[in-house]
Amino acid sequence: MNTNLKAGARAVRGILLAGAWTTLAGTLGSTAVAQEIAAELPRVEVTGSAIRRVQSETALPVEIISRAEIEKTGVTTAAEILGRVSANVNGLTDGASINVGGDQRGFNSANLRGIGTSSTLVLLNGRRMANFASPGDDSGVDLNNIPAAALERVEVLLDGASALYGTDAIGGVINFITRKDYQGLELNVYGGKTDEGGAGKRTASISAGKGELERDGYNIFAVADFQRTNALNTSQRSFIPALEVEQRLGHLLSGYTGPANIRLTSNQRDHLQELGFTINGQPITNRLINLSVPNCAPPANVYLPAGTGGVDACTYNYMGDTELYPKSEKASLLSRGVIKLGAGHQAYAEVALTRSKTWYTGSAARVTGYIDFSRVPQLAGTGLDQLDDDYPGELELRMRLNEAGQRTSELTSEGMRFVVGMNGTLGGWDYDAAFNHSVNTVKDKDTHGYVLYNELLEGIADGRINPFGPSSAEGVALLDSIQVNDVVRRARGTLDSFDFKFSRAVTPLAGGDLAVAIGGEARRERNRFTPSALLLSDNINNDAAPEGGRATSDSRNVAALYGEVLVPFAKQWEAQLSARYDHYQQVGGAASPKIGLSYRPSDALLLRASAGRGFRAPTMTELHRPTVYSATATLPDPVYCATVDNNYADCADNWDTRRYSNENLKPEKSRQFSLGAVFAAGRHVSASLDYWNIKRTNLISEIGDDIILGNLAKYGSLVYRDEDGLIDYIELRKENRGAQLARGLDLAVTVRGVDTAIGRFGGRLNGTYVLSSKIQNAPGDAFVSNLNRFVTDGVVQRWRHTVSFDWDQGPFSSSLQNTWSSGYEDQNTAINIDDGSVVAQNRVKSYSLWDLSGAYQVNSALKLRVGVQNMFDESPPYSNQAYYFLSGYDPSYTDPRGRRFYASANYTFR
Repeated sequence: MNTNLKAGARAVRGILLAGAWTTLAGTLGSTAVAQEIAAELPRVEVTGSAIRRVQSETALPVEIISRAEIEKTGVTTAAEILGRVSANVNGLTDGASINVGGDQRGFNSANLRGIGTSSTLVLLNGRRMANFASPGDDSGVDLNNIPAAALERVEVLLDGASALYGTDAIGGVINFITRKDYQGLELNVYGGKTDEGGAGKRTASISAGKGELERDGYNIFAVADFQRTNALNTSQRSFIPALEVEQRLGHLLSGYTGPANIRLTSNQRDHLQELGFTINGQPITNRLINLSVPNCAPPANVYLPAGTGGVDACTYNYMGDTELYPKSEKASLLSRGVIKLGAGHQAYAEVALTRSKTWYTGSAARVTGYIDFSRVPQLAGTGLDQLDDDYPGELELRMRLNEAGQRTSELTSEGMRFVVGMNGTLGGWDYDAAFNHSVNTVKDKDTHGYVLYNELLEGIADGRINPFGPSSAEGVALLDSIQVNDVVRRARGTLDSFDFKFSRAVTPLAGGDLAVAIGGEARRERNRFTPSALLLSDNINNDAAPEGGRATSDSRNVAALYGEVLVPFAKQWEAQLSARYDHYQQVGGAASPKIGLSYRPSDALLLRASAGRGFRAPTMTELHRPTVYSATATLPDPVYCATVDNNYADCADNWDTRRYSNENLKPEKSRQFSLGAVFAAGRHVSASLDYWNIKRTNLISEIGDDIILGNLAKYGSLVYRDEDGLIDYIELRKENRGAQLARGLDLAVTVRGVDTAIGRFGGRLNGTYVLSSKIQNAPGDAFVSNLNRFVTDGVVQRWRHTVSFDWDQGPFSSSLQNTWSSGYEDQNTAINIDDGSVVAQNRVKSYSLWDLSGAYQVNSALKLRVGVQNMFDESPPYSNQAYYFLSGYDPSYTDPRGRRFYASANYTFR
């Protein structure tokens, strides 16, 4: 770390600690005020504990996002809500999933602390949901299956390995809590448009409820929500040309062009050089040539000597012709009913039905085709058929199939969840027990631009399809006839569970009642993946068959028991002791204890600490997923490089990989602890500062392909070579390897209800400062840090925050909000295989978005709101990352939509 970075880090730490202890000092004279506030608090159950209590702050840190706060920001989906949680890093988003034929497209996920989607537990009303069904590297709940319009609040438990919900929540727990006991009818409409066009959004919801539980003995509530977002293309955003991808990252663009590039064999190139064959008046130097150079049919196909095509061929700039944001439609229905049974008992039922459809549109298909050299007039008399090649006279084409249209696909993720249960009091014990049936189904459909490969090759070979210009009417008719319109992948995940918990106060202690809770859960998880017969035939261009050529179906049983004891052993001290035992079929089980301790030297100050252990069993995908064929980013092979004087133009390539699951995986284990303080500085200000520390061992992971090739002395056995010593493929296998460390600080400051002559003011800051984030690939290896540095697949930024400022006076109110992510060292590894150069070093700039909204309460029934998001039209900062399909910026945390305006109306009938 250079001197400026160290100074910056010290400055941020100083600000955090100074602000925290300044607030602490202000609490010492505010005991009476805090007592008054505490006396008004009802007894509640807070995420992270099964025991109801008066104080909302406990030994475990919980961030709460209210419905009012969600409305002020103008966001309408669960994924957008979590995008503003500072502890959520590198979750899966629609932007990051933009690619063609990508893995787990349409999956929106959470990722607390940046330690993995599979280690973040997402709940709906305190209970699990079925995970996104499509197999892949990540396992978790699709946030598209959360009915956002029905939410009352979101509680984020920032302390991992929950004994109550599951110790697989190593990163933490996100509990989406829906509205309950609602009465009346409420209508909401929302419309938004972007400044430059594209990505417009429209939503409508209706909520209805009847019955007051205490008076009528029942309540039934339902909310239906509908959303539609339009697609956004690169051509609609001015920041895309400003990224200068062609000039900066031409080697990340495509060598598949229209008119087609020709990939010569070494013999063919050498022979043409001997004949004095020229292109654009110059002798050819490379194996990739294009006879149209330098024209190349712009603007999509360009002559870019420093690009992938090189000096003798064309380069296709897909960043001028692809999507940045997909079209989507979301619909959800949530209904909940409660009925009093008498004698202190209630029965309840909950139904959640969701459907999210996302349409992905990519560039026209890439085709590796073949043609006899005699069909190319410029090469017809060159005698290429006389060479000692495997297929004398045959030319390999790298072409762009523009006449077939852009590749489009439709991804449908549907959720279905039914919960029935009872709660009440039995023999002095409060109880809650329920059965939960949850399903996620995913359908991935190729709709256009994907064509039958064998028939396509025949059309190219016999001349009906012209690789170098417009095809004949017969060729166009052929393309139309071989278009694929097929649901190529189906997946279904099912979770059936029964859970129960009992709690009661046992005996008075010096600080209050000693209370206990016990509970358990038994569940069955099932996953089914069914490729279509057409996909398994491996005859779809650009959509390869999964290795193994079969459907998969896996299931397992899981059982858990837990207990919790709340011990207020002194007037100012409280201990929270809990433990959980989980057992997974095939994998085994483990006990995970946890202890929390809180101390209240005054009613305005709480000091807290917690420590515990966690246990995450491998997912069924990690255990049983079929082999996946893929490829690396452009990486050098040190063995080959040693034979060519380390010329990356010769020894770097996109090497084939084979990714394997592993039936012998063992569970990950974790230990975590936290230390923190919560302060109340007078009536209006509260703050908290928490230090957290997480360590995972037996880490289930693949070693990054860049790590393997960078340390062949240790990992050379994972690189398989052919008889010539060239890389055939690299093995990426799930194993229990190494460890992961993450530690940092969470800061929260809330100011509420400050009355002035010009209105009431308030505000809130939530920020996360990460002190360390690093992974050890195997025992004994050095730890590799991804803190403020893009490594392999992403970055964990040093500091992220969301800060809001609120004002209201009479019927008027407004809110100003900022979300901010610190800058970081870029990936800086992309290689130009044409000239062997490495991308210029870059530091990605910080990213700051400001949103403003205002509301007017017309009368008791009608409320209007208008707002602008990203009001300064901040563009995603330039990045040279080569991991995501989109080039020029990092789509995992940025928003390409730019400035956008919205208006909403809420009408309530009582």
